[in-house]
Amino acid sequence: MKLNDIARKFNIRSEQESHDVIHDTVEKGIYFKGTNLWILIFAILIACVGLNVNSTAVIIGAMLISPLMGPILGMGYSLATYDFALLRKSLTNFGFAVFAGLSASTLYFLITPISEAHSELLARTSPNIYDVIIALVGGLAGIVAISSKQKGNVIPGVAIATALMPPLCTAGYGLANGAWTYFFGAFYLFTINTVFIGVATLITARFLKFPIWHPAEEGLRKSANRWVSVIVTVTMVPSIYFGFVLVQQERFVQEANAYIRNDTYIEGDYLLRSDVDASKKTISLVYGGRLIPEHVKAEVAAKTRYYRLEGASVSIQQGFSVDESDDRIVVMDRQQSEISRLRQDLEKSLSVQDSLRTQREFGRQLLGELKPLFPEVVTCGMAEQVVFGDSLRTASYPSLFVGTNDLKKTSGQREQIEDWFKSRLAKDSVKVYIELAP
Repeated sequence: MKLNDIARKFNIRSEQESHDVIHDTVEKGIYFKGTNLWILIFAILIACVGLNVNSTAVIIGAMLISPLMGPILGMGYSLATYDFALLRKSLTNFGFAVFAGLSASTLYFLITPISEAHSELLARTSPNIYDVIIALVGGLAGIVAISSKQKGNVIPGVAIATALMPPLCTAGYGLANGAWTYFFGAFYLFTINTVFIGVATLITARFLKFPIWHPAEEGLRKSANRWVSVIVTVTMVPSIYFGFVLVQQERFVQEANAYIRNDTYIEGDYLLRSDVDASKKTISLVYGGRLIPEHVKAEVAAKTRYYRLEGASVSIQQGFSVDESDDRIVVMDRQQSEISRLRQDLEKSLSVQDSLRTQREFGRQLLGELKPLFPEVVTCGMAEQVVFGDSLRTASYPSLFVGTNDLKKTSGQREQIEDWFKSRLAKDSVKVYIELAP
């Protein structure tokens, strides 16, 4: 395949929508009134409930119906085409949407009885450079889809990937509970998504050479471009730092886990629990077993030098300890043995009771099976009979006790009843006793 053929496969201008249609689509998505306003309210409430009950499916639903993408795409598009009147409209509607989202989510989290911060909420409080990449690529996908005649279902996917509504509602949670770390972390994530979706829109619009509908002065254009550069830089720099911190913490966790797997064995003790706190660079180890001498603790902690765990602090604690010379341990062992013996006796007694109860029920079942074959039989019972002899040897036979209203006839059928009983129990030796029913 030639390079020209490959280039044509990546060419998106051949499927590009007319500029008038693109402009109208972007402009319609900016406004929050009527349908868009109600959808915004519903999306806010759905996202708040999803975060409150920690439901991923509900949060995804809120992201799908959220109309927040509209004014953000409008801001990027208007900056690309220097349409400052459209930019003012986008900013006004976006500001209204942000205010509505914060107000509604704050009110919701003030009145809800569930105030615990679940994992879905906490996931939106620690943004980093990877969120910048997601927002940028998501924004590129969004504006490319709007610019194409074959839009498909890209916009809902972009809404899920960039997740505008959940961080805004998480910021509301921070306001409602006075959790300022949550508020600033979530609002920073919302800012990242907003800025880089807008930047992606601006870049794509300029690349596709969207027409400039309203010519602007050169000085105003340069000023707008400078402000865009400043906002992008100010937004991105902290995320780079947070991304670096995230990578360092992940490396610390990996090295700490390797250290715990390979070099924390202490003879005579069992590692009950291990905790790694990458932010504080601490490793906590809790052992059970014999008392650990201080010099052994120091030796285990010193083994961190074989790993990339610079500055790590190792805490070794005794969950429980056993002194083999302590007489109390002997007493405890005896008590434990007695408890085990009593438990076994109780289990045997219960087993015998269950066996007797089962035999009684089995007799009723046998009567139900015998009566159609031998109508004269009116009562039936079954037991395990033990027979003793002079040689102290014993034999055990399943015994069937049959009561009949026609002793002569039933006695003549003894052999048939025995054969049936042997077949029923799959036994070679059985006893059958027949008597006249009272």
